[in-house]
Amino acid sequence: MSTIKPGDVVGRRSYNFDVYFKVVELIEDNEANRYARLKGVDIRLCATAPIEDLEKIDGSKVNEYWRQRIAENSQTLQRLLIRRTHERKKFLLRASQEDPSQVSDLDSFDVPGSVLHIDGDGEYLDLCLATYRQLNVPVHGYFIPEREQPQKVRELLRLHSPDFLVLTGHDGFIKDLKDFTDITNYHSSGYFVKAVKEARKYEKSRDDLVIFAGACQSHYEAILEAGANFASSPQRVLIHAYDPVFVVERVAFTSIYDPISLRDIIASTITGFDGIGGLETRGKYRLGVPRSPY
Repeated sequence: MSTIKPGDVVGRRSYNFDVYFKVVELIEDNEANRYARLKGVDIRLCATAPIEDLEKIDGSKVNEYWRQRIAENSQTLQRLLIRRTHERKKFLLRASQEDPSQVSDLDSFDVPGSVLHIDGDGEYLDLCLATYRQLNVPVHGYFIPEREQPQKVRELLRLHSPDFLVLTGHDGFIKDLKDFTDITNYHSSGYFVKAVKEARKYEKSRDDLVIFAGACQSHYEAILEAGANFASSPQRVLIHAYDPVFVVERVAFTSIYDPISLRDIIASTITGFDGIGGLETRGKYRLGVPRSPY
């Protein structure tokens, strides 16, 4: 067995290698048992596992895994852009009701909602920021560990005045515990709840500030009760790194005039209703016409 070290990509034998993890650090307990702290490669899960349960994943398998994930993400992005093209035609038609024949001649511009994304994982944050930019969603991103997010969120809200706040990182239900209703049984859910409450001290209205909070297996009910519009994870399942981005994009590019169903919002995610849920929320998109030549 090869030596496990920080930075390695590993799988857990006891879980039949269902998830690929990166080793964050190695630790020992008081009885000299060795463990590894792990974070998901592309899902927002943190875990601790005995070293003897881990196996290093061959580089070729890791590359194939990423190839498949990139292909899936590319397909999702393509569907979003096709949907947006169709919807934009409808928005343009509404903007020129007196003369629909001139729709194609209108030079318009988009004003989607802006995002403040605070992430407990710097690598995931970079992936999400790249995806927001691909989707033309204005964003400011900050890497802040989950435990520090409650102390820093209001300062950043005052600085950027966003339409959306995303609070995420890594989470998970602590192994061998039984009570899914007890928030102390989760790695990071308590931090997300506190950060959402702090954000609601800045802006109470769920229409004026749309909040997504949570990660894998997070305490969904507590996060919504704290004031979030959307949260994970109703069935305490794993969620994909990009799920918060796709929720935000759907609301950011839905017109302020149009109702948007929760089914449409959640359908835009990779994980679906088992991993993401929330409350009815108004769209944030505004179409502008005409575009100035200057």
